[in-house]
Amino acid sequence: MVSIKEAIVVEGKYDKIKLSSLVDAVIIVTNGFRIFKDKEKMELIRYYAKTTGIVILTDSDSAGRRIRGYIKGAVGGNVRNVYIPDIFGKEKRKEKPSAEGKLGVEGVSADVIREAFRKAGIESGDNERKHDITVTTLYELGLSGGRESSLLRQKLQKSLGLPSLMSASALIEVLNTMMDASELTERIKALKEDKNAI
Repeated sequence: MVSIKEAIVVEGKYDKIKLSSLVDAVIIVTNGFRIFKDKEKMELIRYYAKTTGIVILTDSDSAGRRIRGYIKGAVGGNVRNVYIPDIFGKEKRKEKPSAEGKLGVEGVSADVIREAFRKAGIESGDNERKHDITVTTLYELGLSGGRESSLLRQKLQKSLGLPSLMSASALIEVLNTMMDASELTERIKALKEDKNAI
């Protein structure tokens, strides 16, 4: 079990149960979209954002993205994001898959969650990697501003096991925890050469 100093924000109680077996940390449940109206819960999240920092771990679907964006906007800084990849399937306790057919935090394996934390640079303590991937880097590598940019971004995200629904700023944030600009340049070169990648 890994000890994490930040408070971790998840969507539901089953996400909390899953995570509790993997990490020793304060885990706060948003109860899905109820967080939009729960002032007390938001105050608690703001408190942890100011004191220890928070980690947001939501599902990779559009609902998870909305909740993540709302919390990040409401608390400002001292937020780290952990992203689970798009894995399609159905949680065991549910009768049918989610609207988008993706597994949530509760449905993915413990190894997938551990890897998502590793990619975010959280399990390894403070990340010493230089954060030199910027909006300009994405543009120069063809990941934004071009005709094929969206497709190339999707190829990159899939190759890294990241969800398909990520804003450019979220992608930059997670890329900076995983690699530096030169490593990203090499990866993009390889993806452009691999006609089968997607």
